Amino acid sequence: MRMAVRLLMVCALVLIPGISVAGSPFDGNWSTKLVCPPKGNTEGYTWQFASVIQNSNFRGERGTAGEPGYLLVEGKIAADGSAKLTANGVVVSRKYARGVFTHKGEEYSYDIKAQFKEKEGTGTRNEGLGIVGRPCTFDFVKQAATQSGS
Repeated sequence: MRMAVRLLMVCALVLIPGISVAGSPFDGNWSTKLVCPPKGNTEGYTWQFASVIQNSNFRGERGTAGEPGYLLVEGKIAADGSAKLTANGVVVSRKYARGVFTHKGEEYSYDIKAQFKEKEGTGTRNEGLGIVGRPCTFDFVKQAATQSGS
């Protein structure tokens, strides 16, 4: 019995350091702020939503999937903090969307070039040729970890 307990303790001590290495320095809960300025006849807007980084995978979501105003931002963060994120969403209103034929409920997507540090990050939307896109920016702020119990 004592031998089994010792073996279990040794295994636990060997495995615990490996478990802590699995995450990344970016892992945790983040607040994401998206700012899209006005361009031409298109109105600007600012959205703030919660995001999570787990094992260097970013995921931020605003709204209800499939509904107007929905936005999902996802992507992998490299060890140096650089990231190419992808945004997929559903147009909330014609007055906030660029493009002659754009309408409420239409799906859209774009890429985001981002750079993360330990507790903050920034990103810019790929504007394409600049005809339809606009220079939207992202600010990411890591939220303080909360202690549970005690």
